[in-house]
Amino acid sequence: MLVALLVATPSLLLPSTAADTAQIVVVLAILASFMTFIEYYGRYPSIIEFRFAPPFNRLKFLGLALTILFLSLICRGKTDPTNLTMFLTQLGDGLGEAIDFPYSPVRMVVLMMPADADAELIASVRTAAGISYMVSLLMFFIFLTLVRLFGWPVRNGAFNVWVNLPLFDPTGGGDVLNRLKRDAGLNIVLGSLLPFLIPATVRMASDMVDPISIASPQTLIWTMTAWAFLPASMLMRGIAMSRIADMIEEKRRRAYAKAEADGLQRA
Repeated sequence: MLVALLVATPSLLLPSTAADTAQIVVVLAILASFMTFIEYYGRYPSIIEFRFAPPFNRLKFLGLALTILFLSLICRGKTDPTNLTMFLTQLGDGLGEAIDFPYSPVRMVVLMMPADADAELIASVRTAAGISYMVSLLMFFIFLTLVRLFGWPVRNGAFNVWVNLPLFDPTGGGDVLNRLKRDAGLNIVLGSLLPFLIPATVRMASDMVDPISIASPQTLIWTMTAWAFLPASMLMRGIAMSRIADMIEEKRRRAYAKAEADGLQRA
């Protein structure tokens, strides 16, 4: 139900949603909720990672939901302003202007806009980028705190690599520890670069094909959400896999030390 509500939130809050768009959103919401139910109801792993290592996925869902909700309320406030929408708009304006410095991710998003874009559209993009980027950063730092200070995931019991990393094949060749560290580093690097690479790629592609108009509220919401959420999600995955690699390395170290101690006792 929460996943379906997440998908439908922009259409429910925006007053100018077309009938065809609403029908497509309903189908997507039902499909997303059904897939989520099947994934979490089943006993065997499928696609979703860290399914039994809360609050990894709960934190990602909360960050995604807050981003979509805030951006939807900001877009709604342009036609039906309230105290809440005005506050979120001012907050987004302040965050966007604070982060909009040379070579920053927000500046790259602003430069992604066409040369003939009006000032109001650029301001809307900057506001949406500021809100979404700060929510994603907050989500990432909360997870980093859970890992470093609260010992995620060992406080939730034994960690099963097969169940929580269904897409990771431990028999794929090479040492599992090295592969985990390599995948963790790759995710961290990509997560750090994507906020810059996505706008640059869109900008280069706009010279060859006409990009989707970001002036539409629905497009603005989902584009800015994906731009901020995907890199933060990859950073979280990299930190999580690095943590799992450290746990395996520590367990190996204890096993080797115990084996060496038992050998000395027999001698």
